[in-house]
Amino acid sequence: MEFRFYRVESFKIVAPYCLEVSFDDRTTQKIDFRPVLFGKMYSPLRDLEMFEQVRLDPEVHTLVWPNGADFNPAMLHDWNSNSEEIGCSAAKLDAVSV
Repeated sequence: MEFRFYRVESFKIVAPYCLEVSFDDRTTQKIDFRPVLFGKMYSPLRDLEMFEQVRLDPEVHTLVWPNGADFNPAMLHDWNSNSEEIGCSAAKLDAVSV
């Protein structure tokens, strides 16, 4: 199995909790993060003001937030294939941390 590394090149906020993310392979992905904002790391991003503090880390080339939350660029790149699994995992983590 071949694993491809991706780099986030840029992003823009297109709606509340939604980003359009551009990658180094010239693809873009519109991502609605609401279904995965659970758990200790991601639930603070439910605060829209916090969510909109997203930035592009120039060293690791992915999206990061001030509270330390981030996502693997490959996960972002393949979001449509992974979002249901990501959402379920985040919800399980939230249930455990309560």
